[in-house]
Parts: sequence; C-alpha cells; structure tokens
Amino acid sequence: MTSPNTSPRIGLEIAIIGMAGRFPGADSVAQFWQNLSGAVESIVPLDEARLLAQGVSQATLADPNYVKVGGVLADTDQFDAAFFGLSPREAELLDPQQRLFLETAWQALETAGYTTEQYDGSVGVYGGAGMNGYLLNLYANAKIRDTVSPYELFISNDKDFLTTRVSYKLNLQGPSLDVQTACSSSLVAVHLACQALLSGECDMALAGGVAVSKQLGYRAQTGSIYAADGHCRAFDAEADGTVGGNGVGLVVLKRLDDAECDGDTIDAVIKGSAINNDGALKVSYTAPRIEAQKNVIQAAQAMAEVAPDSINYIEAHGTGTDLGDPIEVAALTQAFSSEQTGFCALGSVKTNIGHLDAAAGIAGLIKAVLAVKHRQIPASLHYQQPNPKIDFANSPFYVNAALADWPTTAAPRRAGVSSFGIGGTNAHVILEEAPAPVREPADSQPQLLVLSAKTPTALAAAAENLAAHLEDLKQQNLK
Repeated sequence: MTSPNTSPRIGLEIAIIGMAGRFPGADSVAQFWQNLSGAVESIVPLDEARLLAQGVSQATLADPNYVKVGGVLADTDQFDAAFFGLSPREAELLDPQQRLFLETAWQALETAGYTTEQYDGSVGVYGGAGMNGYLLNLYANAKIRDTVSPYELFISNDKDFLTTRVSYKLNLQGPSLDVQTACSSSLVAVHLACQALLSGECDMALAGGVAVSKQLGYRAQTGSIYAADGHCRAFDAEADGTVGGNGVGLVVLKRLDDAECDGDTIDAVIKGSAINNDGALKVSYTAPRIEAQKNVIQAAQAMAEVAPDSINYIEAHGTGTDLGDPIEVAALTQAFSSEQTGFCALGSVKTNIGHLDAAAGIAGLIKAVLAVKHRQIPASLHYQQPNPKIDFANSPFYVNAALADWPTTAAPRRAGVSSFGIGGTNAHVILEEAPAPVREPADSQPQLLVLSAKTPTALAAAAENLAAHLEDLKQQNLK
C-alpha cells in the first residue's frame, strides 16, 4: 500500500536538501516562514529623509502620484570580506548582489549539511541577478574612477561573474552558469540545475537568484505595472499592480536517490520542470501569452507524470496587474483541463514581499517548499473580491485568503510554482512533499553537538542560532 507521502518513482526526481535566503522583513528562511504563516506584509513606508539623501527631489516627494513604499532588505551594506578572503577594497568594489549571493550560497550548503571540503562530488552553481545600479554609483565617485581600472570594476560588477565567483571562492568544480531571463531568472536557474543533475553534469547544485536596488519608491501611472496604493493585491478586484522588493534565495539540489543514499534531510522533491518562450504571437514584447503559459505548465506536469487534479496548490507569478492576472488564471485553467472546480489553492508571495525581479521565482519556490514541508498554505494577502476578469467559478482555482491546514490524503501533497519573465521566458516547477524518512532506532545516550566558526563572535552567534533552532523544533513537535 502506498503511504500518504509516497508516489511512484520515475527516476527523474530531484531532492531539495537545503535552502537559504533573505527577504524583506526576514533575514532567514525560518523568519520568512514565520512572516508568511503570520500573514505579514513586508512592504514598508520609505522614510522621506532617507529618500532625499539618496537623491529623490523634494518636488518628486510632493507629487501626489509618488508612492513611497518598497520591499527593503536590511543590512545590504554588511559583508564579512575576510571570511571569503577578500580585502576591504575588493569588497567595496563588489556589487552588493554578488556579495549577498556568495554569502547565501555558503549558508545554503550549510543548511544542507555540507562544506566544500567534505563533499567529493561535483557541485554546480546556477543563478541570476537584477540590474546593477551599484556600478553607476562607483563611476560617479571620482576617487574610485581615478584609482581603479575599468577592468577591476568590470570583474567586480558584471553579471557574468555572479556564479563563477561562488565557484571560485567555495572551490566548486561543477558547471557555473549565469541565467538572465528577467523576472523568471531564478526559477529558470532551478530548472537548468535539475537538468544538469539528471544528465550527470554535476552531483549537487546550487540554484537561485538575487536582486538589490535602492528602493526609492515610484510614480504610479495608469497602465504601469506599479500599484497606486502601494500594495500588491493579486487576483483581487482592486488590484492595479505590484511593488518592487529586494531579496536573495538559493536551494541545494541533488538527485533524490543519491540524497536518500547519503542520508540528507529532504525538504521537498522536484518532480518535474519546464521552460519555454512566448514567441511573437502576443500584443507586445512585454505582454504575457496564454498559450505559452499553458504549454509550459503542461510540459512540467508531463515530465513529472502527475495528474493536474493531484496538485493542491499553485504559487503563481501573481503580479496583481490588470493584464497579467487574468491571463495567468486562464492559462492555468486550460493547462489543468479539469471538470472539477475550486479544488486547487492559489497564492502569490508578491503580496507579502513585492516583486523581487530576478529573485522572484526562487522566493515563490521557497514559499511553496515551506508550505509543503509545514503542511500549511499561507494566505495570499489583500484578497477580498475576485477580479471580474477572472472566471474562478468555472476554474479549478480559488485564492487562499487565510492560513489553511493542508490535510493528509491518499496522495502526496503537490504544488506548482510559476515564474514568467518580461520578454516571455516562462518557467514552471512541480513540487511534491518529501518521502517519509527512514527512522533509525533512537539512541538513549547523550549526543554531542559540535560547533565551529572562524571568530569567537561568529561562534557565539552560531550557538544562539542552534539554540533557537532546537527550541523551534521543540515547539513544532508540541503542536
């Protein structure tokens, strides 16, 4: 008999064995889940004094159409250069996105239980970054222009060096590939990492994305993608756009059979994934296309060999735009091609943290993994009445407007994750809950937990983090 969280193996499953990230209002994946499950919106008002100091004019701030909100990432100017063998000068020149991506790659490997010194296999790195505004600041600084060569600035800031820098600093010798498909970059990176694992190009892979911008607010205009009221109201009748945000996230991937053989902790399983492009048959270059979105979702389902009716949750692209949301639900409805209605929950992490550009897809994936892992579906915020352009009544979908338990059934919990990029590169991933772990007999003897760090301060922080983690596990077991 098949257990509730077991499904037939097709040999293409990829295990997610580690995750790390920082998002608006959350400096860790654990805090991210607390915010999601607590229905916290992390889009915050921006301080006018700070905006003035960053070059926004008083006239702009006085404009009634100027929206002073953003998804701010804390401490983006903080970086432990010595930890990665960089001089203070090298760190100063390095794009903050690349600093964050490097730090998060290290953390992700740690959550998976690995260091580069102890793993003999080949590790690949796949990732994308947002537009680099930091380089413009460097060029505007006369002292830097006069003392640093253009080549040094190029090496420190160009997107081409995002993943190879991680491979170099962490001594990872698998494929190292930058992925740039705009908003879908990080989920496309996950897809490509899965393909590399399945083809044997690497034995483990890091995949994700990063996006950091100044968060200066924006001028709301009719027809733009930005919300006039500063809230992303995906799929709601009052939705009129999204809000920008900053963030970074990476997952650690391994072939499922290898992960089980190695005794890894498995957060969730990627059953299948697919990517495609809209092509030219749409109203404009930046517009989405129903047929292409439908095709990529069906392709991922086919690769996963799962029936659409077995998918309980969709983490949507969900930008809250007048054009995007109706097209997305129409494409999903066609892809599912089901006579059943209202059985699949729908949500968008952009309602919590805003649109993270190149890191948007990995934020959605991590949210979906956490939902599967914790067996709860977080609320999609600001949803009150359905968008009149969306026919939810005759679709398989409903917007999940409040935290909901995800009940156990005869089938494993499954989720789909979508990410669609400006320019038409679409990605979809099918997730499934992890198989039940093989439990070893309990050892009644006390177990020694060994910690190490490069400095006493870091060691103390590691001890505090471990204590907090153990307390969190204790509270989860008491529920």
